Amino acid sequence: MTGKERIEKAFLHIEPDRVPVWEMAFNEQSILNIGAFFAGDLPPAKPVHDMTPEEKLKLLGLLFTLIEELEIDGFPSLLLLASEPAGDGFIRDAWGCTFQLSAVGESVIKGGPVSRPDDLASFSAYRPRESDYLMLVAAKEHFRDDLAQILVNPGPFQLSRNLTGGMEKFFPYIRRNPDFVHEIMKMTTDYVLASLDMGISLGADVICLDGDFAYNKSTFISPDHYDEFIMPYHKAIVDFVHSRGNFIFKHSDGNMWPLMDRLVEAGFDGFHSIQPQCMDIAKVKERYGDRLCLLGNIDCSYLLPFGNEQEVEEAVQDTIAVAAPGGGYVLCSDNTIHPGCKPENYLAMIKAARKYGNYPIVVKE
Repeated sequence: MTGKERIEKAFLHIEPDRVPVWEMAFNEQSILNIGAFFAGDLPPAKPVHDMTPEEKLKLLGLLFTLIEELEIDGFPSLLLLASEPAGDGFIRDAWGCTFQLSAVGESVIKGGPVSRPDDLASFSAYRPRESDYLMLVAAKEHFRDDLAQILVNPGPFQLSRNLTGGMEKFFPYIRRNPDFVHEIMKMTTDYVLASLDMGISLGADVICLDGDFAYNKSTFISPDHYDEFIMPYHKAIVDFVHSRGNFIFKHSDGNMWPLMDRLVEAGFDGFHSIQPQCMDIAKVKERYGDRLCLLGNIDCSYLLPFGNEQEVEEAVQDTIAVAAPGGGYVLCSDNTIHPGCKPENYLAMIKAARKYGNYPIVVKE
């Protein structure tokens, strides 16, 4: 059975031969850390936006190697929009948003081109370009249909927050100027639809709609505000993806319990990342396992960075035992493999998936 077939069966809630394995992203440094186990000629350790085209291709080739060596079932393709320097330690993306760079994590939004409603009149939304899909096109050519091509695309909520300069600037408009919120959500949804149209045409099999909605205690936005400001746009995106014959799942860290019913109502086929500090995957499986494919739950905040290989094996075994029976589960971390994750622990996670993930699943007594 191919990796693509395993992923498809998971979304159809059919048991494949073994639990499929995927990851939403590997940071540049994590690719080097894990890739060093399988290759000797490594590209330089630096952020991808500082790499030459040749170095980027070498890093991508190393990612291909570790995906093949570990028999990962889906390839995570990120959009690679052009960016430019914006002062020491800052970059500006193709939308005109300014980010402060970080050596240990994601860049932090510092400013957006639509910080006030009046800015919309002179603002032109970014349109997708084929060059944005370098990872997807290269992976599709390299792996053909052996792996599921999973395109990680930012959602309209994430894009809208960035365009206004961040959550602290976006959220007040929900009360002060709801029409502006809808205008910017519609604009970013139009972009997402165009981006997904191009991505699916270039070979994406499954869509991961990126963008957090929660922190550990609860969601950033109330269920009522989700219904008013998010639901119509999520439904439009989900309906479009389904019209193309593809699956789509929602990513968010944090405690998503207040919005889980809404994700089902919007029509999403799956949910990632089921952070174990605030969501019990056994309870998520019990309540939503017949309607959502579940992805994630292996802790990358403490376990993968600071735990040991035995603890990782036990967590994988426990997660598979409760989430995998009946199908509808893809094993991965509860976010991404970031620089703090020990490569030995990630390899232990994959090894444990092979040890305990063969169907029929043996449930622990």
